[in-house]
Amino acid sequence: MVLHPADPLTSLAHGIGSQHDLPISPFYAFAGAFAALFVSFLALGLLWSTSRFRGERSGLALPAALQRVADAPTTRTALRALGLAAAAVLLHLLLGPDDPAHNPAPGAVYVLLWVGLVPASLLLGPVWRLLNPLRTLHRLLSRALRRGGPDHPLPARLGQWPAAAGLFGFTWLELVAPDPASTTTLLIALTTYATAQLLLAARFGERWFDDGDAFETYSTLLARLSPLGRRSDGRLVLRNPFHGLDATPERPGLVATVCVLLGSTAYDGFSDNPSWINAIQTSPLGRIPTATLGLLGSIALVATLYCLCAAATRLVSGPHPGPLTAFAHSLVPIALGYLIAHYFSLLVVEGPRTVSMAFGTDNAPEPVPPLGPGGLAALQVIAVVTGHVLGVVAAHDRSVRLFPPAKAVAGQLPLLALMITYTVGGLSLLLN
Repeated sequence: MVLHPADPLTSLAHGIGSQHDLPISPFYAFAGAFAALFVSFLALGLLWSTSRFRGERSGLALPAALQRVADAPTTRTALRALGLAAAAVLLHLLLGPDDPAHNPAPGAVYVLLWVGLVPASLLLGPVWRLLNPLRTLHRLLSRALRRGGPDHPLPARLGQWPAAAGLFGFTWLELVAPDPASTTTLLIALTTYATAQLLLAARFGERWFDDGDAFETYSTLLARLSPLGRRSDGRLVLRNPFHGLDATPERPGLVATVCVLLGSTAYDGFSDNPSWINAIQTSPLGRIPTATLGLLGSIALVATLYCLCAAATRLVSGPHPGPLTAFAHSLVPIALGYLIAHYFSLLVVEGPRTVSMAFGTDNAPEPVPPLGPGGLAALQVIAVVTGHVLGVVAAHDRSVRLFPPAKAVAGQLPLLALMITYTVGGLSLLLN
């Protein structure tokens, strides 16, 4: 439940409101989660013996007229202009009064952008690629300065590591920074980030944004589960989201990016626990260093468990050239489940409030959550469990493709253990 919804500082201080004493039995929640994971694992082992996902080769082509509209220069220019206009409005708000109770800038960043990109990317695909104002500014500056292609190629080994670092920086700002809802703090952070992105794009070219921009990588990764996608021939298609997930490129830094999403969301879940708050307040290191170590520790724990699982899979099933990245795509639906569970109430409550404030309607009626405590609890548990079941399915399909039939199922036992561990941790945070 979101506590004290009338106080923006409360809900924006940690990204979500406090969640305690959800009206659902821990026994039934854990029993249902274990049953779902074991039943899906057994069913897949018995009935799914060959790989069925075809990545970017799959999909039902949408009408040619719809694709012409989607790919039309006018459509793309309009979306880029919309992104620039939104950035201009945000800058105007950030230069306004430093009062989160009346300035919607914090809500625009932490709710409409960070959380709103989740449903937008799931429904429409990687929308931030077209809306990204930094990509548009880079294009305009390149044309104005009449610059050609990049002078320096982007190192392949860099992969998505810059995006992982950017995502960590943003989650640190949201969850650890001393005053994350301050417009001054946000203005400094976003200006620094934008300047760094534009300078790096000037050096490496527009391709930098594909893996270097944290929000673009975040949107593209979630869009892998969108029913809208592109086939390898460029056609706009309707597809089974598993096919899009299977097409996730095995890039350096992919594991780090997903682990930052998982670990930071987990930290968000226990950061308002009384014992952790007491530890921060009494730590000799001080609040900021202790909270930073807590955030890093949460991400490191998620990454360590996954790396141990990948090593165990390699021991059981045999050598593989990329054991870490081969199954990294199966973590994406898990991260999505955590994002839905932790941020749904924030989006539906604080999102309308932010829009109302942006239009100057301070006296708008208090937004009412669409779900009661019981419905919210059920949604959260279902989101976490469903994310893990989808992860099991994605990992199984990849396993039967990579390994001999005799070792494919056995090689998934470490992955199943990982899914159970993540499930226990996620539900424990929700049921706190």
